[in-house]
Amino acid sequence: MPEFTVLVFKVAFLALLWLFIGLVALVIRGDLRVRPAASAEAAGPLERSAPPQSPAPVGATGSKRAGRRPAQRRRGKSAGVLALDSGDRAGERLGLVDQVRIGRAASCELILNDDYVSTVHACLTLGSDGSWTLRDLDSTNGTYVNSVKLTGATVVTPADTIQIGRTQMRLEH
Repeated sequence: MPEFTVLVFKVAFLALLWLFIGLVALVIRGDLRVRPAASAEAAGPLERSAPPQSPAPVGATGSKRAGRRPAQRRRGKSAGVLALDSGDRAGERLGLVDQVRIGRAASCELILNDDYVSTVHACLTLGSDGSWTLRDLDSTNGTYVNSVKLTGATVVTPADTIQIGRTQMRLEH
């Protein structure tokens, strides 16, 4: 094979290799892009409790995000509080609604800015008997209750520790 042909193949191969590396870098950059944390006023159905002993009813104050459905609560049921013990939002106490989707997506009621949390990671649902059920929504890294990975829907109580990504949380009445 003539030297010129070999040189052309080498240059073409290097150009394709650098193009591939550039595309990989763009994908990684997109995956690692950090969204600014939502403020408490724009957090949607979950709101900060104030003071810690008496959580504010959901939907009582604060503005809703555009296009978001209003928070719905069952009459006669205590909404409960979710206390975040670790992670970016450690120390926050949030009033709960009947169904809380947890994940990184803007459509979730509890947004966790964590690389180990899936877009829509888990769902916490209030049952008709007043018990809370947690289920993992086929997340990549799993949802844990008391350090045990969930395999199906699990009833959680205030005595249980929930871990999603780097965030640990617990229910309070």
